Amino acid sequence: MTVIVVSGTGTEIGKTVVTAAVAAVATAAGKSVAVLKPAQTGVGPDERGDADEVVRLSGAAASAELGRFPEPLAPGTAARRAGLAPVGPREVAEAARKLAEGHDLVLVEGAGGLLVRFDEEGGTLADAAALLGAPVLVVAPAGLGTLNGVSLTAEALRARGIAQLGVVVGSWPDAPDLAARCNLGDLPEAADAPLLGAVPQGSGALDPAEFRAAAGGWLAPALGGTWDAAAFAEAQAAPVFVG
Repeated sequence: MTVIVVSGTGTEIGKTVVTAAVAAVATAAGKSVAVLKPAQTGVGPDERGDADEVVRLSGAAASAELGRFPEPLAPGTAARRAGLAPVGPREVAEAARKLAEGHDLVLVEGAGGLLVRFDEEGGTLADAAALLGAPVLVVAPAGLGTLNGVSLTAEALRARGIAQLGVVVGSWPDAPDLAARCNLGDLPEAADAPLLGAVPQGSGALDPAEFRAAAGGWLAPALGGTWDAAAFAEAQAAPVFVG
């Protein structure tokens, strides 16, 4: 795969850290990795954006943004309120293809969920993935409510004929509750796709060298790592309730 689109079931669920983990593993394997953030919202002109953070943590070769909008809103809304031109799916696909000409892997990190509007025409990250023919890696939270979001995202992908690579838990808690533990078994069924990793809570605060050394242990072999979904689920299994 030359291009992977990283989306989520919502915002603030660990997409950037998961993208960085995938980039770190690929970079350690000798691949040249570029990170594309189509629309960066909620960040000022001189602040570090998500793509910059991925490069810092992972050591990826390059990063690119197509648009930056100061308010923490959906890209289309943020662009309109800022009086700036929005970023459309065709621009995203064109930029990703151009990056793929010079890199082994391009990671396209979305903003919020799969169907968040990029522009006034209703263009979305799903449209960009369809134009690219690229698979989507879905990042999901661990706890209660995640199954519905994962199911809806999977349904939207199937309806558009877009391949889903799998699901990664973006922030696995230090002390997982019953719902999080049970979700490990239920997420693959909800997604109709494999569970491909669980990134520990707070991993983005690690020193980059520590992050890169640990990243392979958070991701399954399909993403270049060593993480074993069955073994992880067994280790985290909740005790069976006996009434």
